[in-house]
Amino acid sequence: MIVGKVLGNVVSTRKSEKLIGNKFMIVEPVESMRGGIKHLVAIDNIGAGIGEYVLVATGSAARVGTDNEDAPVDAAIVGIIDEGTGME
Repeated sequence: MIVGKVLGNVVSTRKSEKLIGNKFMIVEPVESMRGGIKHLVAIDNIGAGIGEYVLVATGSAARVGTDNEDAPVDAAIVGIIDEGTGME
């Protein structure tokens, strides 16, 4: 999992049928978890808001987190962080 900060959202009117009804957010991984990735788009079924720190699952775990293992999803917000240390 990756810890990141929600920077904004993405609106897509044309997409795979398996993604209809989902919200997409732009997430910036915290510096220590970046691994060369500056930003990623994650599906959000949790209801995260801009400015919140979130837990992001990637790869096949992301599809499981969306309850749709057939969806073309590579990153999913699976939790909103209430508090933590060492994130910056």
